[in-house]
Amino acid sequence: MECVVQGIIETQHVEALEVLLQGLSGVPKERVRVHELCLKSGPSLVIQGSSPSEVRLLCDLAQSTPSWTIRHVGGSMRGAGAEQISVLVRAIVESKASNNVLRYFYGIGYKLDHELLKIGFAFRFHRGAQITVTVTSVNKLPKLHATEEAVPITPAIQLVEITAPAAADNYNDVVSAVTAFCEYLAPLLHLSKPGNSTGIVPTAGTAAASLMSSGGGKTL
Repeated sequence: MECVVQGIIETQHVEALEVLLQGLSGVPKERVRVHELCLKSGPSLVIQGSSPSEVRLLCDLAQSTPSWTIRHVGGSMRGAGAEQISVLVRAIVESKASNNVLRYFYGIGYKLDHELLKIGFAFRFHRGAQITVTVTSVNKLPKLHATEEAVPITPAIQLVEITAPAAADNYNDVVSAVTAFCEYLAPLLHLSKPGNSTGIVPTAGTAAASLMSSGGGKTL
């Protein structure tokens, strides 16, 4: 399983966020360029009365040799405990795959629902949990698989996502670590469960200007 929060930031403040993350991590950023294909099971695979299953194929284009990953996101934790925390805890399964994985899923009856290209950067931290912060521009493809022609869906806004792997016996500790880490970014953006975005933080402009003039934060 994993713990995840998301937020949005104006593109004009992304450089300041990068400065902050660089100062906190002390290590270079990782380049992100991921072609994401969302597939849904066709009629032949859907049991009567159930919803189509969904799987995402991620092609990492930032590497010299593109690599593929199969990603299935399951249900999120439910109950009173889940409602009281600001981090989403959900089941997730990932597996590396060969470059013919798309052909395989087409062959067993899955259909392409939509595809995106995410471009940006990521930083990794070890602070109570293995935390990854990803900042990306989400782009649509005007033609099938035409990643070189991708255009931003929201040019003025970028997506920020914090994720951390967890297990049934330690997710409370991971939730605490992610929640504490979010406080470092609070002046620039608000992070919450996916789908619960509260929009742009009013203090972002002032915080960004301060960061750019001071050159970042302290290494964790």
